[in-house]
Amino acid sequence: MGKTLAYKILANHLISGELSPGNEITIKIDQTLTQDSTGTMVYLQLEALDTEKVKTELSVAYIDHNTLQTGFENADDHAFIESVAKRHGVLFSKPGNGICHQLHLENYGIPGKTLLGSDSHTPTGGGLGMIAIGAGGLDVAVAMAKGTYSLSVPKVIGIKLTGKLPLWSSAKDVILHVLKILTVKGGVGNIVEYFGDGVKTLSVTDRATITNMGAELGATTSVFPSDENTREYLRLQGREHDFVALAADEDAVYGKLIEINLSEIKPLAAMPHSPDNVDSIANIGPIKIDQVAIGSCTNSSYTDLMKVAAILKGRKVHPEVSLVISPGSSRIMAQMAENGALADLIRAGARIIENACGPCIGMGQSPKSGAVSLRTFNRNFKGRSGTNDASVYLVSPETAAVSAIYGVLTDGSTTDIDLPHIDIAEAAPIASFIVNPPAAPKADTAVEMGPNIKPFPRNTALPDKITAQVTLKAGDNVTTDDIMPSDSRLLPYRSNVPHLSNYCFEKIDNAFASRCREAGSCAIIGGDNYGQGSSREHAALAPLHLGVKFIIAKSFARIHRSNLINSGIMPLVFENADDYNDLALGHKLTIENAHVQIKTPVITIKNETTGKTYRAITNFSDLEITMIEKGGKINYIKDAAEV
Repeated sequence: MGKTLAYKILANHLISGELSPGNEITIKIDQTLTQDSTGTMVYLQLEALDTEKVKTELSVAYIDHNTLQTGFENADDHAFIESVAKRHGVLFSKPGNGICHQLHLENYGIPGKTLLGSDSHTPTGGGLGMIAIGAGGLDVAVAMAKGTYSLSVPKVIGIKLTGKLPLWSSAKDVILHVLKILTVKGGVGNIVEYFGDGVKTLSVTDRATITNMGAELGATTSVFPSDENTREYLRLQGREHDFVALAADEDAVYGKLIEINLSEIKPLAAMPHSPDNVDSIANIGPIKIDQVAIGSCTNSSYTDLMKVAAILKGRKVHPEVSLVISPGSSRIMAQMAENGALADLIRAGARIIENACGPCIGMGQSPKSGAVSLRTFNRNFKGRSGTNDASVYLVSPETAAVSAIYGVLTDGSTTDIDLPHIDIAEAAPIASFIVNPPAAPKADTAVEMGPNIKPFPRNTALPDKITAQVTLKAGDNVTTDDIMPSDSRLLPYRSNVPHLSNYCFEKIDNAFASRCREAGSCAIIGGDNYGQGSSREHAALAPLHLGVKFIIAKSFARIHRSNLINSGIMPLVFENADDYNDLALGHKLTIENAHVQIKTPVITIKNETTGKTYRAITNFSDLEITMIEKGGKINYIKDAAEV
């Protein structure tokens, strides 16, 4: 039986455990990346681990999220990250250099390597044939300190691509089509692997768009083969020496197989407020639009933006539309300035904003009240744009550009606009933006810590009896944006969990934080796919700070479940989903003999308010049990180091 590409790479990095679905394994991590929104917490944790130099081949700290400096907080965080990076041998990418995933693709991604990143869209690297996994910040800090990462072995979904995309259909439409099939929880517990003759018709940046939004499937990661297209991409980045040919065996067996004929893909859009709420633009119709935003780690590559420039050249943005464009890197911006495409965008009426995440995370460019915003981004959760009543549609760069001209959602294939083929062009790297830390002893570099940076909260060891009051009952598909909002108002406080916790769950229940403080010991009840979305561990750290002891949900998103365990909070799954309906705010729940029960497949919870008893599935690995008993991953590591 042949091997999948994903399992080949995992096998090549296996340190311990059996490479079989569901088993816990530990793998070697070659590279890590962080960004500044999660990075301050990561580097506080790295300092707490008391390591000297990172154990990875390469670790990079990117500054791309919190670049709007309306006060000292963001700049202080950047100075802190740079100082810790120098202490530990981590490369530092200054603000303005670009978006972490685009930069890593251009400069550091290598086929066959493993990459762990404190951002859920780290799987972008799968477009180069990497096993690139998004994780919570503490997991990334540990990977830097120890060079390893432990995970439950995913199954592999195979997606066989045939045919070739027609004009006006793009890689964005491919992943939207996959999301329509699998939904936002269809990839949980899986790696998505692409293969087939259609793969060779997709460039590396096309593939990266598809693997980037694999995060919206809930997948562990997504991966493409490394082939001649990969070699050519690396050559144009000046890195052909990094090329390695990689592919699955021809007789590889997949846990699930999906076949997609690329020639049948139509221009699509994800409608509000979920990336899997997908339909064709033809079916949605020519709705009036107010804003178009092009960029993000999903669609800010050179080829994406050159297509946009070609569509807009000699034309004008509709007078009632605001068009903003954020290139993925300074290299791309320089290329477009040199070849005249940047001038074409500006003459058309586009607003060029910083090479950063920006509007994707609600950091500027929030649309007006009730607006319709077309975005080439990866998420359209309610309120994520910074405007709670805005309707955000996710579309391709081609669709975004042509719609900006007409002022309504438009399928470009119905227009007389020609869409030229765009090839990736060779460009000189902007090396001055990358700071290589000196190979100096850690003690010679001081940590710069501003007044807004507070220690991360740490849990205490698991008691044998847990009594907690239900302080929130949430529905299905609760996002980490719902749990810990991310916008220009709160992002500067990512390094200050005590302050941030005041806004925990404010979009769902703005009394949650005060209710938790009054209760002291808290429990949360959740629906399906609890914690989907971003990798931000703040969605676990803020509840920890507020006294949350356990969460009972119908199911959990992968990264958030790990973050809860890393924080010593128990994620429990209803054995009987109907029990969800029986629980209400204010109910007092008790878990007796917790140290014994967490080692069993099912845990018993008594509702002291109603007298009823419920059963919840634990499904904890031996390592997860130990971490929960110790009160989280940091405590576990520190205790192990003292033995």
